[in-house]
Amino acid sequence: MTNTEKKTLLILDGHSMAFRAFYALPAESFMTESGQYTNAVHGFTSMLLTMIKERQPTHVAVAFDLDTPTFRSQDYAEYKAGRAKTPEEFHGQIDLINQVMGTLNIPTITVDGYEADDILATMAAKGEAEGFHVLVVSGDRDTFQLITDKTEVLYPMKGVSEIPPMTAAEVERRYGVGPERYPDLAALVGEDADNLPGVPKVGPKTAAKWINQYGGTAQILEHADEIKGKVGENLREYRANVERNLKLNRLVRDLDLPIELESTRLEQLNRDAMEELFDALEFRTMRKKALDTFGELFGQSTVTEDEDAPQVPEARIVTEAAAAEEFLSQHSGKPLGVDFTLVTVKGTPGQPVEPNSLPVKTTSRSNNTPVTDDVTAVALCAQDDAIYIQLPDINAELHAVLADYLADPAEEKIVHDVKRIVKALHGAGLELAGVIDDTNISGYLIQPDRRGYDLAELASFYLKTELGEQSPAGQQAFDFGDGADDANQQLAQERVERAFTLLQLHHIFAAELIERGANQLLLGLEIPLALVLAEMEMTGIAVSTEGMNELLDHFNEQLEEITARAYAAAGREINLSSPKQLQELLFDELDLPKTRKIKTGYSTDAESLHELYNKTGNKFLEALMQHRDVTKLKQTVQGLAEALADDDRIHTTYSQVAAATGRLSSLRPNLQNIPVRSEEGRKIRNIFVVGEGYETLLTADYSQIEMRIMAHLSEDEGLIQAFKDGEDLHRFVGAQVFHVEPEDVSAEMRAKVKAMSYGLVYGLSSFGLSKQLGIGVDEARELMSGYFSRFGAVRDYLSNVVAEARKDGYTSTIEGRRRYLPDLGSSNRQRRDMAERAALNAPIQGSAADIIKRAMLELDQKLRAGNYSSRMLLQVHDELVLEIAPGELEEVTELVKTSMGSAATLSVPLDVHIGTGDTWHAAAH
Repeated sequence: MTNTEKKTLLILDGHSMAFRAFYALPAESFMTESGQYTNAVHGFTSMLLTMIKERQPTHVAVAFDLDTPTFRSQDYAEYKAGRAKTPEEFHGQIDLINQVMGTLNIPTITVDGYEADDILATMAAKGEAEGFHVLVVSGDRDTFQLITDKTEVLYPMKGVSEIPPMTAAEVERRYGVGPERYPDLAALVGEDADNLPGVPKVGPKTAAKWINQYGGTAQILEHADEIKGKVGENLREYRANVERNLKLNRLVRDLDLPIELESTRLEQLNRDAMEELFDALEFRTMRKKALDTFGELFGQSTVTEDEDAPQVPEARIVTEAAAAEEFLSQHSGKPLGVDFTLVTVKGTPGQPVEPNSLPVKTTSRSNNTPVTDDVTAVALCAQDDAIYIQLPDINAELHAVLADYLADPAEEKIVHDVKRIVKALHGAGLELAGVIDDTNISGYLIQPDRRGYDLAELASFYLKTELGEQSPAGQQAFDFGDGADDANQQLAQERVERAFTLLQLHHIFAAELIERGANQLLLGLEIPLALVLAEMEMTGIAVSTEGMNELLDHFNEQLEEITARAYAAAGREINLSSPKQLQELLFDELDLPKTRKIKTGYSTDAESLHELYNKTGNKFLEALMQHRDVTKLKQTVQGLAEALADDDRIHTTYSQVAAATGRLSSLRPNLQNIPVRSEEGRKIRNIFVVGEGYETLLTADYSQIEMRIMAHLSEDEGLIQAFKDGEDLHRFVGAQVFHVEPEDVSAEMRAKVKAMSYGLVYGLSSFGLSKQLGIGVDEARELMSGYFSRFGAVRDYLSNVVAEARKDGYTSTIEGRRRYLPDLGSSNRQRRDMAERAALNAPIQGSAADIIKRAMLELDQKLRAGNYSSRMLLQVHDELVLEIAPGELEEVTELVKTSMGSAATLSVPLDVHIGTGDTWHAAAH
């Protein structure tokens, strides 16, 4: 960007566009793990980057309103009165947008006593005077008055995705007057959004006719006596409205602004600050969009080039065993970056892939055709040398050399996503050992709050380099004659670049892991666990297709019956999935109390309807909520049916890097969210059965693991003794809190104490507890006060853990898993609160995750050492599911108990519950 370029000033109404973005994107789809909504931030940032990319401005600024009174509200107390309360989900997002702007080096402007529109008007006037082309972005029609041949107003038509220019001609076409007369028209008609009533019975057409006949409002009022009929009477009666409106809707164009125009010149973004903030906001694709936008704008890469940085070695395509042996001999004993080209195909995980299987998109899924991976090539990279081996059709000698190297535990390898690789290699008849680093996992251990750990993202963040685009799967026909053609060499070089990146990341991560005390977690827990999980994923769990079909029929019958009851209660048929039809029925026809106000009317979400039902006991609401519950259950079973493989087993995928606390996540399908609290939900577990050739399923889970960890970490003598005595913890705590004997603790008392005990682990406030239990805030506060007065060590621990984390910068689990929380020192309240909640739950949830992971490793080792045929199938939160071979139940049960019971040494015993049965449901206990 140079000074000779045409100067273009892009100025935005921050609040206006943030609200547009908020209502354009569903809040529930944009929430960080710590609970912060980010839909307005995401939509606003995306819109701004698009504007910058398309309009190529030289100068950019964002204007915001302040919460303080303006001259308009001081002149007219009812100005903007009656506006709907700002949604809770929006709170904090303006502050976050300000922070995003800071990382993009885009100034934000506020002026006490004035609105953002006044700042836009002043900036536009200054811009025009200095020869700028001005682009004003606002959802407020008052800005139409700024339109000239030098200033455009970009006015959103649909959310923040369609923001076309509002030209002078378009204003005149719509309203019958030019931009300079729009304030006069608005003064006559009034503005509901600002609570500025105009002249009754005077609409835009009448106002435009008067303006074109007489001129501005001053001239119209001078000729008011000439205007006949009721509208004339109204004009004369409400002339004060007109005069007031004109005064208030005219934008101020001569403010004393805190910055000069030159200070808004667009600069290169602050990459490190942007990446750190976007990680906290869990923005993934937005990072690339920002880097691409600013990189293109400045005609330079956002990557910092280091001339002294090591260079990617040239790929040598190897087709003979001798060349591979020579390379491996030269680099024996050295860690190598090993990149595997994986092609997504249809098939059962862990089973050999047919050579002619067609690649499919990873999102493709139909009955009995789940997706898996096939490994088609391997790149091995040392610091200054690399080879590339294409697997299909290589000769037996080269295959044997590669197989021996991959399976050799003494040869150190650095890979990315070891679990996925192991599964793909298994299908190709190959094994993998000697993995000393999985950059996917080590990147996670270093930064557990990152949005993602793709190799390209890690390279961008840590190495400031961008990996080239991978060639699409399926385009891998090679000519291995005397030499590789250009296409072969290009693909080989891309894969070598990835292997080289693994090597460079390893050098960085190894030091980081040691500094953070996480090296043992990587080598002693997470990488070994990945191999166990790979085996579990390939094994899967058997499903009764007959039981699945029967359950679907059952849910369909239930839905028919519930729908009939709903129609009867409504008095007519209605689309039970249509919010609009539900709003009309509930609030217009049935005249039920209004729920939370939203953009489209009144909320019909689950929480709102539940509260409404508790108030009214309405039969239609009862049927509607039942319909939603059963629909969710049916959809869960349908999702399981779609995931069923040809072996009649479901093969979930476990992620070790999805939850910042260290917990495993089940994906595609998610078997951790199968409902177990209702009898109908538990029926879903009944379709998971013991497989052919096995005797029974066994389930094992920890009893109250998080509360036991709480007792251990807090060293509260009362809780410790209760666990040692084997008491019902919640009854014991209830007796202490409510000052009654244990036998006098009612079910209601126990439920309240249980909710509070677990809520404390998640940083639950008295307000949150009151909402969860449906009690008053004062009662919730008294409940927590009673708890803490009896269990003071818990109170002290919860207070100290946040204080220690603020001092150290991180929390730590029993196994030393750290979670760094820089926002504990943030000046932004929302981000600080988010970090404090994370500091409270990370040590307890993380320790629970570490404990069951350790138990899984120990159990796997014992099953292998004893040559047992029984096998682990699933991990669901604090529960393990095993498939037991004939004759092994008694011995394996003991192995499970000892492995889980000794997975950690706590001041309280780890209590393990065991159950067996032909189905997962029957084995539950």
